[in-house]
Parts: sequence; C-alpha cells; structure tokens
Amino acid sequence: MDQLVEIKCEACQRGAPTVTAEESHEFHDQVPEWEFVVRDEIRRLERDFTFQNFVDALRFTNAVGALAEEEGHHPALLTEWGSVRVTWWTHKIGGLHRNDFIMAAKTDELFAREGD
Repeated sequence: MDQLVEIKCEACQRGAPTVTAEESHEFHDQVPEWEFVVRDEIRRLERDFTFQNFVDALRFTNAVGALAEEEGHHPALLTEWGSVRVTWWTHKIGGLHRNDFIMAAKTDELFAREGD
C-alpha cells in the first residue's frame, strides 16, 4: 500500500462509500496516534496536539488550514492555549473516506516539522 502522506486527496462525491472495516484498519496502521470517535452518529478521526503556548498552537492551526485548502479537504479545528484538536471526516458521505486518513498522515507530518 502507498504511504498515505504521499497521496493527494481525490474529489469525493456525495454517496461515495465510506472506508470498509479492512481499509480502516489498514489505513489506521499508518496513523496510529489518531483515535476513532463517533459524534452525531458519524465516525471520525481525531487527535490532540500539544504545544508550549497559544502562539505555537495557533501557528499549527494556520498551517493545518493552509494544508486543508491545498488539498481541498477541511477538518474541524479546536485551538486552545497549548493544544489543537484536529478532527477529520468527510461531510459529503457522513463518515470516513480514504481522504481523511491521507489528511491525518499529512497533519502528523506537519506536526513533526513544525510542532513541539
């Protein structure tokens, strides 16, 4: 399987299938620090990143936002003093798509470069 961080997101159409249980397990192996959460009956990927202060957390939030714009796939971001929670899911299909795992991997890579 290709490394998720090397793959570009693909346009996802309403009605596209969510990842299968097997795909989900396979992809999650590449982003093991991300947790599966269910909110509003929608399965999502979520991770908290920690920082030394608000400025660093905000810088990371902005970097994730720029990445999201570049890829055309956008997360929920919660920025607080010393932490950023990033949540990925695909709104159009109400669940997880391969794109969400791709973006989780790219977020991890971004944190490794710019994070604490």
